[in-house]
Amino acid sequence: MGRGELSFDWGGAGLSPAPLPRSFFDRPSHEVAPDLLGRVLVHGSVAVRLTEVEAYGGPGEDPAAHTYRGRTPRNAVMFGPPGHLYVYFTYGMHFCANLVCLPEGSGSAVLLRAGEVVAGRPEARLRRSAVRPIPDRDLARGPARLAVALGLVREHNGLDTILDGSPAGRPHDSLTVLEGRPADPALIRSGPRTGVSTAKETPWRFWIDGDPTVSPYRAHVPRRRSAAATSVGEAPRS
Repeated sequence: MGRGELSFDWGGAGLSPAPLPRSFFDRPSHEVAPDLLGRVLVHGSVAVRLTEVEAYGGPGEDPAAHTYRGRTPRNAVMFGPPGHLYVYFTYGMHFCANLVCLPEGSGSAVLLRAGEVVAGRPEARLRRSAVRPIPDRDLARGPARLAVALGLVREHNGLDTILDGSPAGRPHDSLTVLEGRPADPALIRSGPRTGVSTAKETPWRFWIDGDPTVSPYRAHVPRRRSAAATSVGEAPRS
């Protein structure tokens, strides 16, 4: 097993290593989102089981989505085939990762908000901080933390997560979404999305109730802007 490759006892952890097919993502984002809970993302030697996600609709449909006003060079990946990774930079310091849904041209995705690191914790912990201890539950607790734990940056924007064969046969820098262990439907909760200023009550945030890795819900709080501020609009979301 080479450096950066995943070595993990899937069966012992009660997780299925079978990759999800493209058809899984070829549905509305608010249907894909709850079904993603319990699935496992693998990138290099780190694997994260999803515990919290948010769905975002398409052009003219969801005011909180990047694609609400149509296609741009920045959001072009969201209009691509389902199952691709859409990575964006926000607040001038964080990357966030999304999985594209619906057929090509639709412009919809699911934001990956939080998860449990089930493999590669030492590497995930080093990526998060080399100077202070981080509890296991906080390694991927929040969309920016999840992206850091998995080592996802701008260069991964547009990556196709749909691969044939087993995880062992995937290219090293690929991101794969595995069946994992789907969440118990009785534990899945939904509510308003975190921090959005429009479509505030749309209940498209989904999480596993009682899981310690789920991030705290925060309603949108308008930012104060000085008279010299030059930026307009809210910080982008998927």
